[in-house]
Amino acid sequence: MAGNEESMALTLMTSGVEAPSGKDAAYENFPVGSWLLPAALRPHIARFYAYARAIDDIADDPALSPEVKIARLDGFAAAIRGLNSDPAFAKAHAMRESLRLTAITPQHCLDLISAFKQDAVKTRYASWEELIDYCNRSAAPVGRYLLDLHGGSRDGYAASDALCNALQVINHLQDCQADYRQIDRVYLPLTWLDEAGATVSDLDLGATTPALRRVLEQCLAGTERLLTVAAALPSALRSRRLAMESAAILAIARRLTARLRREDPLAERVQLSKPAFAWCCIRGAVAAGLRV
Repeated sequence: MAGNEESMALTLMTSGVEAPSGKDAAYENFPVGSWLLPAALRPHIARFYAYARAIDDIADDPALSPEVKIARLDGFAAAIRGLNSDPAFAKAHAMRESLRLTAITPQHCLDLISAFKQDAVKTRYASWEELIDYCNRSAAPVGRYLLDLHGGSRDGYAASDALCNALQVINHLQDCQADYRQIDRVYLPLTWLDEAGATVSDLDLGATTPALRRVLEQCLAGTERLLTVAAALPSALRSRRLAMESAAILAIARRLTARLRREDPLAERVQLSKPAFAWCCIRGAVAAGLRV
């Protein structure tokens, strides 16, 4: 019966399955399909980003029930697998064609769906390890896709996973108040909150309490450990252009981590200005270009 209900819900939704949030490439902590990457590959990256943004927006829409979110995400998964021809899932169909042309596994796209289906039903994370398990499906697949598209890395996925997961945690810290207020979702590890004497309701305050600041510092320490692993990425990549891009992203992640150490994400969203973002890109790209 449950399967029939999901099928019925999906049929009713085909006139409009997406839930656009208005977020675009400018919202991200990394340059999406930038000029650093080969022009021939940018259309494929654009398709991947459009697909990822569409399914992420569904998971984050506060107006949709968990059941509806999961039904829509299942529709995207079916389209990626070639089991759904409904034009309402156009971004998934475009992504599937891109995967066919580039001979890249669909697993990265399906891993994202796994994470966002989890977002539909899970609002709290007990530990750092539990959070990283989520990041391994919500963030790491982005880097893995890019590595596969650009010929891979001599050292496998580990450094790429670390960079993507660090970016994800940074984003969680930037948006910790908005996530709590808008969708009652908290990515800060509950064990750390308990140990520090903080509660999730502290996220609704206008400024970070000393107890909550201790939790943020623990998350930033974990982020810095990830960035230490990620530092090996640019020199291991086979693509010189992707090496430059990854070095730029590393520079952005380090700058954001440093700012989150000094600034209060509850007082305002901690983010880089356009000139600072551009400078990180240039500095990182030049440094990688000289090394590679």
